[in-house]
Amino acid sequence: MLATSVQAANSALVTFAIYIAAVFVIAGLANRLQGKGGFVSEYFLGGKNIGMWAFALTYAATAASGGSFMGFPAYIYESGWALAWWISGYIVVPLVCMGLFAKRINQVGRIARAITIPELLRHRFGSPLVGNVATLLVVFFMFFYLLAQFKAGAQIMATLLDDVPLFVRATAWINEAKAGVFWIGGANGDYLLCLVVFAAAVIVYTAYGGFRAVVWTDVMQGLVMGVGVVILLILTLSQVGGLGNATKQLAEMTPPEFGAAVMRRDVTTRAENLARGDWVATADGGVARLKVAVSFAAGEAESAPVEVLLPTTPGDVEKVRPSARAGFVAAVATRVPYAYGAGEKGVYLTPPGPSRTKAGGFLPVLLAMSYFFFWNFSGAGQPSYMVRQMAFRDTVTLRRSIMLVSVYFSLIYFPLVIVFTCARVLLPGMEVHADRVMPEMATHVTTQAGLPWLAGLLVAAPFAAIMSSVDSFLILVSSGVVRDIYQQSINPKASERQIKRLSYTVTVVVGVLAVFAVLRPPEFLQTLIVFASGGLGAAFIVAIVLSLYWRRMTAAAAAASMISGSLTILVLYLIGWKETGKFDEYNLFGVHPFIWSLVVTGLVSVIVSLRGPGPDPALVKKYFGTEAKGGES
Repeated sequence: MLATSVQAANSALVTFAIYIAAVFVIAGLANRLQGKGGFVSEYFLGGKNIGMWAFALTYAATAASGGSFMGFPAYIYESGWALAWWISGYIVVPLVCMGLFAKRINQVGRIARAITIPELLRHRFGSPLVGNVATLLVVFFMFFYLLAQFKAGAQIMATLLDDVPLFVRATAWINEAKAGVFWIGGANGDYLLCLVVFAAAVIVYTAYGGFRAVVWTDVMQGLVMGVGVVILLILTLSQVGGLGNATKQLAEMTPPEFGAAVMRRDVTTRAENLARGDWVATADGGVARLKVAVSFAAGEAESAPVEVLLPTTPGDVEKVRPSARAGFVAAVATRVPYAYGAGEKGVYLTPPGPSRTKAGGFLPVLLAMSYFFFWNFSGAGQPSYMVRQMAFRDTVTLRRSIMLVSVYFSLIYFPLVIVFTCARVLLPGMEVHADRVMPEMATHVTTQAGLPWLAGLLVAAPFAAIMSSVDSFLILVSSGVVRDIYQQSINPKASERQIKRLSYTVTVVVGVLAVFAVLRPPEFLQTLIVFASGGLGAAFIVAIVLSLYWRRMTAAAAAASMISGSLTILVLYLIGWKETGKFDEYNLFGVHPFIWSLVVTGLVSVIVSLRGPGPDPALVKKYFGTEAKGGES
């Protein structure tokens, strides 16, 4: 087993090295094209000449982020089939997001000669204030996106390299060196090493290659993701004996319990360690899985109480019992059952799905309906998607891309629900580190199939998803700072050389700041992604739609809309934080905060527009071809 594990790790390392090399080659080719047109347009928008395959796959790859391949599988594993309801709205995201205003935003972007979304709003309303508000909100919410993606990238690399001897030695050295160091002292050495390597790779190729490098690598990454999910689905279903057999086993499962236990050992003459994720037999005949590592000094017979996972399904207990560490026993002191689904068979097969903290389950009906609208309209409000809609070549490209992305999402998201619901059968106890279930699953099924070399390809799929999102977000934040703040407000006469140098610098600095912030990793990856997505959607969707289609929309209303939407999201998340003690949403009347933000921003936009002075007739004529009349709405 050790030989196959090392073989899988080595093949994954080779795959990763080849992948990174390909990324840098693409970045180099893209960098050479920057000299053939204006730097700003080429670096930040690829010359507004992106064809169908490139447009469709860069859109899809940007949407399928670390949340899709790390946070989303973790949710599926923990709550089961209810996640099909949770993600179902994503399948029609292309129809809504692209169909809602892609053609119109492309037209307005060309009229305004805008490179970024804040710049488009600035020119549409002739207001620096609107542009500055938009820029600040993009930078603020995108930073949360970057934190989640950097964490996910580091976790995948750590799983990839887990059994590589050089990596193990480097990790041990870092663990010794960082002891007591401010901010990073509590982080694992493997995470820190992988974070630095991942960040360096993605920051350098993004800064060097610009938007076109992002688009071209997204095409490659999109293909890798699609192939990886299909292969993972086939291997998973073959190893669980088909979906029907997996469903029968899931019907017998009950949610685990979490608790505290004291670790005791037989031999006390030497120092010894239990790793996070180790299984230990319990004094009452069960098993427990460690959520944290435990160290024993020579002479120590027992540890302080530590948090453990306690399976309650008899089949899971018997399956993992042979993996329990010999010479150790766990004395369980406390047990905490799930708030919803505790002891209930079949809870993983029906909505709302089990939940550790929510008495109403993971996904009540109203919340499920909220998420259907959330994915579509928050997605439509994402500047990272909108900027791609400003870059496609023509209407034919748009129409074909909508259908292509819809099919692509269908081939990604529903198979992921199947795979990671079945993962409960193959990998019990992953709740201790649910965000790592994707790479763990990829390594497990390829090893069991006798194809350990294939692990590298499967793990490259989530890695590609994360890289495609990080590079897009870095370019978006960089363009906001360089184009919308420096060039528009500070130095309008900046030379192309100055802009070029500053663009490279800002991309690197933003990436480094995100790395520093995530050196102590946030606990809730998918929560951060949902928050950032909802925040950007709340800030921009109503403001953008009305600015594109409503002649009476004013600059004051656009600024008020963006601010009120952002504040609505922030307030409801702060209430959720206060109520639960963790960073989470507060679903007022069972409805997601994003839906409430749509109500608030819609009312604010209409009231401020109608009660204030009308828009500048010259701007209305420029963007709509007609002049606004006095009370026109």
